[in-house]
Amino acid sequence: MTGVLQRYEALLAAGELRADPDQRTAAERLDRLVGQVNSPSKIGLIARLAGKTAPTPRGLYMWGGVGRGKSMLMDLAFAAITVPNKRRVHFHEFMLEVHERLKVERMRESGDPIPPVAAAIAAEARVLAFDEMVINNSADAMILSRLFTQLLAGGMTVITTSNRPPRDLYKYGLNRELFLPFIDLIEAELDVLPLNGPTDYRLERLGGFPTWYVPNGADATAALSRAFFRLTDYPPEDAAHVPSEDIAVPGGRTMHVPKTLKGVAVFSFKRLCGEPRGAPDYLAIARRYHTVIIVGIPRMGPENRNEAARFVTLIDALYENKVKLLAAADALPVALYQAGDGAFEFERTVSRLMEMQSADYLAAGHGEE
Repeated sequence: MTGVLQRYEALLAAGELRADPDQRTAAERLDRLVGQVNSPSKIGLIARLAGKTAPTPRGLYMWGGVGRGKSMLMDLAFAAITVPNKRRVHFHEFMLEVHERLKVERMRESGDPIPPVAAAIAAEARVLAFDEMVINNSADAMILSRLFTQLLAGGMTVITTSNRPPRDLYKYGLNRELFLPFIDLIEAELDVLPLNGPTDYRLERLGGFPTWYVPNGADATAALSRAFFRLTDYPPEDAAHVPSEDIAVPGGRTMHVPKTLKGVAVFSFKRLCGEPRGAPDYLAIARRYHTVIIVGIPRMGPENRNEAARFVTLIDALYENKVKLLAAADALPVALYQAGDGAFEFERTVSRLMEMQSADYLAAGHGEE
């Protein structure tokens, strides 16, 4: 099996990437890290008898603007790691899981719940790879320093990506001073590498094409399918085999996502807004995916006001988390809601839908304030 650097150079040679010093530096660093994980250092018998263990490979924090290749490099590294106890997970999904585990531990009333949760996570994986580390609530912020101190002390190697440098995490959050030890921990225990090269591959793959297609129908669906394949590098001939997944929603529920790959999710309007859903469902989507594709958006009005209200909540969640939206609808945003009861409340959504098509919005990083 080839290493990260060889895989990266193969993509350059194939013309799928352009020369980028930041990307190469990260690929070289990941190549060394993967080598250390796959072939760990050995220690002598005397050291083992003395209770010493081999040093844990130092992890990596890669940050940079949207579309600069962070997830691509993570893909290469994760594929090159040969140890079986490795895990890759979206950071938001991981934190939902942590809170559920902490809830179970608290019910046992056996003391501080963080040590047993950290021990269980460390026992499950030697390498933990996170997509899109972003902290946007105080509940996460308050536990991260203690949790990760114990994970790293337990011999775990952490690789993560983020749209911002460590010092900008939870930048304007409530009681941020209690979060600063986590930033210090990242900078002390992980190598921090920027990826801010000149090419925004995600934006480039949209190729200046529209993000809002009218009307619904075969042509719009075909255009959105092409966009999905460009964004995910998925071969169109395998369209019938695009993977699905179930994502966690606060409250112990899950939501089925019919098609998803590399942070892009595809939904029908009926699935998202025609069923009883609320803000927790839409926030879970917004935090999990950097791009959402919605087909079948109808004209709305007083006769389907419940669906329209859910659509408003959905767009709020996507907008506030800077999720890219591609859609097929029966009308342009300005004509999407018919006059009548509820039209006034829909005006803000129209404004947001228009802004979400702008170059500035499309260039913003997922989750940015």
